[in-house]
Amino acid sequence: GWLGANIQGTDKSFDPEVRRGAGAYICGEETAMLESLEGKRGMVRPKPPIPALEGLHGKPTVINNVLSFAAVPFILAEGGAAYRNYGMGRSRGTLPFQLAGNIRQGGLVEKAFGVTLRTLIDEFGGGTFSGRPVRAVQVGGPLGAYVPANQLDMPMDYEGFAAAGAMVGHGGIVVFDDSVDMAAQARFAMEFCAVESCGKCTPCRIGSTRGVEVIDKIVAGENREANLELLSDLCQTMTDGSLCAMGGLTPMPVMSAIRHFPEDFDKPARIAAE
Repeated sequence: GWLGANIQGTDKSFDPEVRRGAGAYICGEETAMLESLEGKRGMVRPKPPIPALEGLHGKPTVINNVLSFAAVPFILAEGGAAYRNYGMGRSRGTLPFQLAGNIRQGGLVEKAFGVTLRTLIDEFGGGTFSGRPVRAVQVGGPLGAYVPANQLDMPMDYEGFAAAGAMVGHGGIVVFDDSVDMAAQARFAMEFCAVESCGKCTPCRIGSTRGVEVIDKIVAGENREANLELLSDLCQTMTDGSLCAMGGLTPMPVMSAIRHFPEDFDKPARIAAE
């Protein structure tokens, strides 16, 4: 009785409509999603105005993540206090973590905030598929930071991860063993942005393309220190100047790879050592 005409005997009606996504990563951004729903190309809208004031077809629009909807039945059945009892700090409730990458048992596991990466990977994922040690874990999606193995005991908490220069994001976890080339992963992040950018703002559209080129120069040993500084400046420009999180967050995996795995960006030195 909560859907359709005359909800619960009132004169209010609610008819849900499911729309298929446009296929572009950028359409996960709320304003690009609105553009797509209106039948337009998925491009980010400048804010303000925010969708709550001017959204779908110019009308005030509330946008909720599917994770929020998934929490509603439990909260209605058990109450807000019961849901709040899960989690830690300001990160309350649960999150379905997605285990992927070099892992023996991939899939979804819903746990309260505060669980550690080590617990998720070892106890629920069964360790790496290769059997080799974990070297890095990307958390929060393709724009999330790479967390090194020495931080696997950090609790999954929005504020704690942010303080460590990472993000929980939607709970995506991609595991890499000790054979991974982190310079290649940093390049992948920039390339992903270049491919998936809607192209509306210059820092994201041009910055990601230049970022791939600069990383290639660093790995090749061309003016390494100067290009590392250039890459850092470029990432700062993308963070500060991009219209949305596509360009604004791309520097996160890039800079985390440089910060935690600097040796992978010094290919000539690695070859000499070998």
